[in-house]
Amino acid sequence: MTTLDELRTFLTIDDFKPADVPALFPAAGRRYGREPLTEGWTTDEAARALLLAAVPPAEIHEIYRYGDTAEKLAVLKALPLLPIGDDAVPLLEDALRTNDTRLVAAALGPYADRLSLQAWRQAVLKCVFMGVPLSSVHRLHERADAELGAMLRAFAHERSAAGRDMPPDATALLERLQEV
Repeated sequence: MTTLDELRTFLTIDDFKPADVPALFPAAGRRYGREPLTEGWTTDEAARALLLAAVPPAEIHEIYRYGDTAEKLAVLKALPLLPIGDDAVPLLEDALRTNDTRLVAAALGPYADRLSLQAWRQAVLKCVFMGVPLSSVHRLHERADAELGAMLRAFAHERSAAGRDMPPDATALLERLQEV
């Protein structure tokens, strides 16, 4: 996982005051570009992560709330890099209620370790339902358990009854869980 210090080595952002962050955040794409930067980060996402590091957690909630999809994605990616504790779990829960596969996938990154096991299982099942690759689920094989296996088996039966296949990554996970 990338750190804020590593992002700072790849991208220098102009001096700013924390009070400027709500105005600078939406402009990051225009100001810094959207090119790939490092290890799954684009320049605008990195700039946004560095901006978020300067504001209190309550402000991060507001930035997420009023952000467009790209801004919400940047917030979700930045969460594990920020000293926010469990305060941003409601942002994950919000992203997991959407039908945007990008937000669902981002919500299951490293910060998803803070989700309850029950909420995490439901999120994994949602990924399977939506066709989000399970490779985007952080620590999937470490956290997957018999209960998730039971949920996947029930979903597989529903899909089969409807004449639909399970995604290959879900089938592989289900087989692995049956062996355990």
